[in-house]
Amino acid sequence: MDEQGLNDAAIFLMSLGEEQASEVFKHFSPKEVQKLGEAIARMRSVSRDKVDQVISRFSADAAAQSLLVADTSSYVRAVLKRALGEDKAGLLIDRILQGGDVSGIESLKWMDPISVAELLRNEHPQIVAAILVHLDYEQSAAVLMQFTDRQRSEILLRVATLEGIQPTALKDLNEVLFRVLAGGDKIRKSSLGGVKTAAEIINLLGTNIETVVLDSIRSYDPDLAQKIVDKMFVFDDIGKLDPVAIQTVLKEVASETLIVALKGGSPELREKILSNMSRRAGEALREDLESRGPLRLSEVEAQQKEILKTVRRLADEGQITLGGNGEDAFV
Repeated sequence: MDEQGLNDAAIFLMSLGEEQASEVFKHFSPKEVQKLGEAIARMRSVSRDKVDQVISRFSADAAAQSLLVADTSSYVRAVLKRALGEDKAGLLIDRILQGGDVSGIESLKWMDPISVAELLRNEHPQIVAAILVHLDYEQSAAVLMQFTDRQRSEILLRVATLEGIQPTALKDLNEVLFRVLAGGDKIRKSSLGGVKTAAEIINLLGTNIETVVLDSIRSYDPDLAQKIVDKMFVFDDIGKLDPVAIQTVLKEVASETLIVALKGGSPELREKILSNMSRRAGEALREDLESRGPLRLSEVEAQQKEILKTVRRLADEGQITLGGNGEDAFV
């Protein structure tokens, strides 16, 4: 959701009133709740025309939609079981509705990373890995920042080699989470974890920690470490995107964020970015980069992460395609 869409959603929710808005919020993810809450908190006044415009557009969009099935998850389960039988349908249902039965882990998504880390700190790395693969990459990375270098490496090694989650692995965590994990016995093995998941989490850890983790994994399994590196999409890889994709990304990135991030980018990336801007905008960016003094590495990396989040969001939405090393594409 771009900033305009976020603000429009905030305006619409405010127009509903507290009771109705609270019901809508129940259907959002923790990250969406946070973003919408921040957008509402920033608003001071909105014109009547703007409110009418947002409501009118919502009404038009809603009128164009038709709900064919009230509960799509139940419908998929029923149809597949009738067509394929209980056993065969179960395998497909797990893939289609992956994670649908891990309601207990959903509660962790509402906790701050420090609290999650404290909850898992004394658990076996395999158990921690089994939990982290259910969380968003950003939250998993933030949780791992609370662990030691050795713990991080051990956990990410297990994330990278994880082929699925068995019910018994989740069951062991019940004692630690004080019944936060519900229905563990009902969970079939699901295809979470693996090299791509490890790469996504490592991407968000920062350059120094990233190097330590990869070196540790490389000492254990060089081939595995290389597979992870091949799946990682780092800031300078933005230069490998096609021109249309780069221009799409630039539309979503604030100029100040871009300036700070490019202070730590390669000269080749700078030129690629500049070549995909208008002459006036490119000249202004070049001047800003040349006049800007030294910046802390942490500040530069923080802005690079923000841009990478935007890139991944656009890729998830299908607006751009991420080209990786070799023949595989990042999706």
